[in-house]
Amino acid sequence: MRTLAVGETAVPQEAPAPLVRRIFSRRMGICVAQGFVSGLPLYLLLTLVTAWLRKEGVDLKLIGLMALLMVPYTWKFVWAPLLDRFSLLGLGRRRGWMLLSQLVLIAAICLMGLCRPAQSMGTVALLCFVVALASATQDIALDAYRREILVDEELGLGNSLFVNAYRIAGLIPGGLSLILADFISWSEVFVVTAAFMLPGVMVTLLIREVENNAAPRTLYAAVVEPWREFMQRAGFKHALLIVLFVFLYKVGDSMATALATPFYVDLGYELSTIGIIAKNVGLWSMVAGGLLGGIWMLKLGINRSLWIFGVGQLITILGLAVLAKAGESGVPSLWLFSLAVGGEALGAGLGTAAFVAFIASQTNKAYTATQFALLTSLSAVPRTFCNALTGYIVHYLGWTQFFLLCMLLAVPGMLLLFKVAPWSGAVIQVGDGHNRVKNTQS
Repeated sequence: MRTLAVGETAVPQEAPAPLVRRIFSRRMGICVAQGFVSGLPLYLLLTLVTAWLRKEGVDLKLIGLMALLMVPYTWKFVWAPLLDRFSLLGLGRRRGWMLLSQLVLIAAICLMGLCRPAQSMGTVALLCFVVALASATQDIALDAYRREILVDEELGLGNSLFVNAYRIAGLIPGGLSLILADFISWSEVFVVTAAFMLPGVMVTLLIREVENNAAPRTLYAAVVEPWREFMQRAGFKHALLIVLFVFLYKVGDSMATALATPFYVDLGYELSTIGIIAKNVGLWSMVAGGLLGGIWMLKLGINRSLWIFGVGQLITILGLAVLAKAGESGVPSLWLFSLAVGGEALGAGLGTAAFVAFIASQTNKAYTATQFALLTSLSAVPRTFCNALTGYIVHYLGWTQFFLLCMLLAVPGMLLLFKVAPWSGAVIQVGDGHNRVKNTQS
């Protein structure tokens, strides 16, 4: 049972559909498809590009600094009001921006493969920035659309399926593309990778735009009202705690995997081994974590899931430290490699599922793009700025101590749960433009 806010009228609710029907509904199918095209560009930057640069002889510290080019993921809330206010290409506020960003991504990824890092590092950096900018813009539109088609009770499951597909997308640049790199040229590898964005274009053209009468009618309203509504609904102090929590909850996990592919290369594994074992084990572990997380959230609620999954996310980083320690005396066994990668991926999948559902629960459907972009931008800050320092940290501490440090950095985010998502408490949640309080444990 949820508690009605003052002045809210009770609305009859339909009985929830059986679990299988809810998982395989049309809305969930859209979440899966959009999750795939959302994750592919990011994993291209995190895995394929880093492996490419390392194989081309680029210094590890410079590869780490390349994370700064992903700054659009951090600042996407700046132009998010444009997506709340304006339509593009005659397709509406969401589909128009989706299509434009997807076409830009395909072109930029193909052009990247024509570059040679040793002679044109500046061009490589520029194209990486364009990919990050277009990807961040696509994410704004996809996040907003997903929030608008899901009812509150579906946030956990829908976002879990989205995250699963997001992770599955990593199999392309982090698995298939790495394997192909041993047999074909890098230019061909990037063209093949870009081709996997085409299904996203087809989905964008086939889905229907969601009508929202509460959408801002002026650019001023699109910029100011989302901030004002969020602060008024949560309260200034609690809003700041939410912002701090969003920044810190995934920082340890994010830093631990920032240089995952170069780490595996330094351990002595071949690219084909990394592609076949590491990426596949990691992928299916994350899929399992995300799917289980979504199902468990139907019973646990968002608050308790953040606690349980967060602890698992923290502990599994230890497996990477063990792998690094074993690597000091030779190439670790494939069994240890698979166990460490799989454990970390499972913890990350669970934590991300609960985390994204929490972020979605904090948005108002009238200002979905801007509020969702603001919170997800904050969650990307560690990946952009903290991750940029990982190359230097590894250089001075070594891989083992680096992963232990990542574990410690995950603790502050967990401590904030006492305030933003207490075990038996409630989170402030919204519906179609009307504030309401919902007990997530009910």
